[in-house]
Amino acid sequence: MNLPDLFAIAAQRAPEKAALRWSAPAESPAESPAESPAAAGELTYAALAAAAARLAAALAARGVAPGDRLALYLPNGPEIVVAHLAALRLGAVGLPINLAYRRREIGAMLADARPRLLLADPAVLPILAELAPAERAGLGAVILAEEILGLAGDPGPLPPVAAEDPALLLYTSGTTGPSRGAVIRHSNVLATVTGLLAAWAWEPRDVLLLCLPLFHVHGLVVGLDCALAAGATVDLRRFAAAPVVDALAAGEATLFFGVPTLYVRLVEELRRRGGADLSAVRLFCSGSAPLPPEVFAAFRALTGHEILERYGMTEAGMILSNPYLGPRLPGTVGTPLPGVSVRIAGGAAGEGREVPPGEAGELWVRGGNVFSGYYQAPEKTAASFRHDELGERWFATGDLARRDPRTGAIALLGRRAELILCGGLNVYPREVEEALAAFPGVREAAVVGRPHPEWGEVPVAYLVLDHPIDEAELAAYLRRELAAFKVPRAFRPLEALPRNALGKVQKHLLPREA
Repeated sequence: MNLPDLFAIAAQRAPEKAALRWSAPAESPAESPAESPAAAGELTYAALAAAAARLAAALAARGVAPGDRLALYLPNGPEIVVAHLAALRLGAVGLPINLAYRRREIGAMLADARPRLLLADPAVLPILAELAPAERAGLGAVILAEEILGLAGDPGPLPPVAAEDPALLLYTSGTTGPSRGAVIRHSNVLATVTGLLAAWAWEPRDVLLLCLPLFHVHGLVVGLDCALAAGATVDLRRFAAAPVVDALAAGEATLFFGVPTLYVRLVEELRRRGGADLSAVRLFCSGSAPLPPEVFAAFRALTGHEILERYGMTEAGMILSNPYLGPRLPGTVGTPLPGVSVRIAGGAAGEGREVPPGEAGELWVRGGNVFSGYYQAPEKTAASFRHDELGERWFATGDLARRDPRTGAIALLGRRAELILCGGLNVYPREVEEALAAFPGVREAAVVGRPHPEWGEVPVAYLVLDHPIDEAELAAYLRRELAAFKVPRAFRPLEALPRNALGKVQKHLLPREA
């Protein structure tokens, strides 16, 4: 089975049901990188399938063949959804591009991927015009967004698409350095989608209010693809806290997926209102970055809902999830999803034995959800996989984790590359950041290691503050909460932490003067 087959099954059950709705932009400025089209509209499952078939035929007539990359530099709206489905139907490889990317980032991506066609919003044409000749050489023809829904070709038979064929080329978010292109097969997406349909009890009656950008696996696969496979309705909207709360309170959606930044904005809006009745929503999910426990607690106090935090990554789709039915533990990302195996590996260089519960190690994963490798990068691919004592092949995520001995829930401790070795002792940044965030006046914190002549490395904290704080009091508080070697040696206030489009802190972009 391939993805178009899976979507067709849902479409055949209720062809006249709304598959996709989209709204006009909100009056207030966007709080999310995803944009909405200029006018509201709706496509039924039958209409969406027909539009995708017409575009697939038109792209084939323009020379797009199975395996060719099809770049999508588009805002949220019907155009990117139809283009995504058309690429899957054609056997082409969808290449969504982050709308926040500019010349240097786009140039490197296009030079690497060399897409046959680029479907682009007119607003990005000036950026494309700045490309260097070598970067432009990797760019095929450009089709503007306004042309997409009007394109049509002979809807004859298209080449067969196999489950092991590539479906997406997703460039990693680059939180610790340059992004890399992960080759995601149809079978990988199928594994994630079918696992989430079961784990989160998706139903055809569901309506997903989706503000996440469709250039990322969270919005595209976890949101859009799961909804279409379930026969549910996707309501694409531009994020602004007040209209979103209004819509959820009015019963317009049963599901809401967000990143922690969006939940912080929702908590602020809910506090202004003194809470809200959001009982029509059956599930709130958070991912793409750690959800602060205090945001979990505040949202529960204001709405009665416990946000379900889960964990995934570009290379492996969804991996872990708190339970749909059962206690959701703040600060944890739950247990493996159906069909996924994980191990927390210790030993030299994070390899070797599986550590017992309670000990920290690197999180490894295997299953049908795991990607096939990085595009045209065999050395990077080989370096990302490990073999256990039985010869089983695992993807090494680079994330440090610990399994709770009592509940089995897994907590993330930060990136392996971010582990701080202070005098030979491990300092896990996430643990220190959570302690910092609990101190009055500290809104956000990022902890990194900096070289030290005596200790090798020492932790340094970058803080976003609600109001000035006494650093001596903060240090004294931390010494009561943590071992002394974990207490940051310096505190650096910032106006904001550098983040990517999905809210992950980009620690490699923090100032180096500390």
